[in-house]
Amino acid sequence: MTTASLLKYQALGNDFLVALEPSLLPGGDELDKDFVVALCDRHRGVGADGVVALRRLPAGGGLRGDAAMELRNADGGRAETSGNALACLVLAGVDAGALAGPAVLMLTDAGPRRVTVLRRLDDATSLVRTEMGTASVSAEEPEVPSVPGWRARRVDMGNPHLVLLGTSLDAVDIGEIGRRLETAAPGGQNVEAVAPDGGGGLDLVVWERGAGLTQACGTGSCASAASARAIGLVGDEVEVHNPGGTLLVDLEGDLLSPAVSLTGPAKRVFSVDLTPNEVRWLV
Repeated sequence: MTTASLLKYQALGNDFLVALEPSLLPGGDELDKDFVVALCDRHRGVGADGVVALRRLPAGGGLRGDAAMELRNADGGRAETSGNALACLVLAGVDAGALAGPAVLMLTDAGPRRVTVLRRLDDATSLVRTEMGTASVSAEEPEVPSVPGWRARRVDMGNPHLVLLGTSLDAVDIGEIGRRLETAAPGGQNVEAVAPDGGGGLDLVVWERGAGLTQACGTGSCASAASARAIGLVGDEVEVHNPGGTLLVDLEGDLLSPAVSLTGPAKRVFSVDLTPNEVRWLV
């Protein structure tokens, strides 16, 4: 095995290790779970919320797109999609010349997503817009005994979310509640707590399935905005204030099944080269 290169990118602190040549990493056609866990360990590895790989589409395979994304959470589990991971992967690919850009049709386990690098903000950072598909918001409000008095909606963004809607984030410990509620649905779920910011936007904290507390979540921001819009708390354009910064969510169409797009910054942090010995140590 030759030296394997990884790129560290982050979107509002939601950080990923990007593999543009994943064939050089353990696992071949699928990233090795134990290797991903070791890489993402913030004390014994490189550290990240997940690992995202660029997969080339087979010629003549009938798949329509420019490339495909394989996404692994920090626990090694495969995730269907992620707004911030898509932004980081596409920007890394465009930066390296591996993707033509500025618009890229990326295939995910949740379906195709069009990602556009809109403009440079500085040498390392770009503003990226991602068409996130349709948010499917539950018509019913499930009862969540962990947070009495809060409203809740389940949302399918291609990955599963439970959105808790309250009046103030001071009243919820997402670290404690998220840990319990993550496993309350088959296969796990992302858990967001959101509250109106008083100016037409939302404040959000998030517990991500397979990663825990993160600084930002793209699909979580979309799910939260769609849920709040469904009950009349926000309009069609929503600023969602994550702990790491603000993402802009645009919603169009039916209240329970709007088309969603996400805009926010992504930034290159550093690159890391792993020798064959270092790869073996991590596996």
